[in-house]
Amino acid sequence: MPISNSIAALHPEMTAWRRHLHADPELSMQEIRTSAMVRAKLAEFGVDEIISGMATHGVVGVIRAGASDRAIGLRADMDALPIHEESGLPHASRNPGVMHACGHDGHTSMLLGAAKYLTQTRNFDGTVYLIFQPAEEFEGGANVMVKDGLFERCPMQKVFGLHNWPEMTAGTFLWRTGPVMAAVGFFEITVTGKGSHGASPHQGIDPIMVSAQIIGALQTIVSRSIEPIEGGVVSVGSIAGGDAYNILPERVVMKGTARWYQPKVGDQIEAGMTRLVRGIADSFGASAELRFFRHAPATVNDAEATALALDAAKAVAGADRVCEMRAPTMGGEDFAYMLNAKQGAYLMLGGGRGIDDALLHHPRYDFNDEILPVGAAWWATLVEQQLAKPG
Repeated sequence: MPISNSIAALHPEMTAWRRHLHADPELSMQEIRTSAMVRAKLAEFGVDEIISGMATHGVVGVIRAGASDRAIGLRADMDALPIHEESGLPHASRNPGVMHACGHDGHTSMLLGAAKYLTQTRNFDGTVYLIFQPAEEFEGGANVMVKDGLFERCPMQKVFGLHNWPEMTAGTFLWRTGPVMAAVGFFEITVTGKGSHGASPHQGIDPIMVSAQIIGALQTIVSRSIEPIEGGVVSVGSIAGGDAYNILPERVVMKGTARWYQPKVGDQIEAGMTRLVRGIADSFGASAELRFFRHAPATVNDAEATALALDAAKAVAGADRVCEMRAPTMGGEDFAYMLNAKQGAYLMLGGGRGIDDALLHHPRYDFNDEILPVGAAWWATLVEQQLAKPG
């Protein structure tokens, strides 16, 4: 089905939901108002069952039609990022330091649009599980939902995810089989030296200088320790230490992320960081502690499920607007945990407006509301194609 009149007619509602969510963002594992809105909308639409409580704020809406035991899962994420919004839009975040900078407000609204359409039409034979997941960004909400029994309580055969992609033309679908997004690690490095006056550095051990040496050395892990044909990234995103112009602090804390595709590369990155951080600190008479957290494995698309996802994308957008990705992205997705447990696929939906677009995780980013009906139609088409009525 291309975008039906019924889904097109939901565009104003989806836009209103999306902008409401954008103005009231909540961080990972804090999605209290967001999950309450989702539950209220699902009840209003008339879904057959609402399951709450998995991963604390997770919500699953259940829609049944016909007599088949076939089932499909559709997943959207709900959380926002710790970013101060600078868009200046009328629906900009009202919550200082919190922003929907990754488009999860749009993902939730598209799945709500599909939910409303599917409850009204029920043009399928089987069960649809609408999975609204918390904590994609930092707390591994997908992993928690799986551990909380998502697939035991909701016995689906396949599960599908979708992410907006502002780097590509609005309304185009992007796909690939195998790895589509990288594994994600987060790290925190605490360097402890000896505080002193800035005019007398010889009386202390400067942790800022030590940290600078560590930051430079970390870049050699990928460039000199990882096989060139393998992918890897080590990035320091935050460094904090000291409060005055003329005082060398006692301690510096750095935070960052690492990315990879192959598990062995993740092991090499962690081992390399451990060796360099401790060795460099020790060489200057300081000490350092590394904490390394593995947030999610690589997101790997199943070939059969990807083919089904492409059938739906082509039906909605046309074959010429469904494009294979040149390579996987170093972005990460904890939907990987669902794909590790269940056959499924993850596609990108282009949302670009033009050359000056702010991209994901930028303080001026805003989801493109024009693609809301496209995403909702894709969800609905997945259901109607895979759970087609007999005859």
